[in-house]
Amino acid sequence: MTHTAVGWHVELEFEEDEQRTRAAALVRLRDGSEVRAHGYAKRHPSDSNQPRVGEEVAGARALNELAMKLLTKAHDEIDEVSGRTSHPLTP
Repeated sequence: MTHTAVGWHVELEFEEDEQRTRAAALVRLRDGSEVRAHGYAKRHPSDSNQPRVGEEVAGARALNELAMKLLTKAHDEIDEVSGRTSHPLTP
């Protein structure tokens, strides 16, 4: 039995100001396609300015959206190959 090692590299980029953090996530797949997602965080005015926390929240939200897009992509590919509607894939 042959095993092929496959790796994905997920890129995360952040844009921040004193109130908001925006995260952009990107993964390039073996088939040459790219899946992108975004996440946002907004600091409450009474909270202290902690950019790392904003990155964690925005990054987690972007990764969550990325995961859902990957599940949807896989689900659509299963349907396309099988010629039928499959049960939804859930996290």
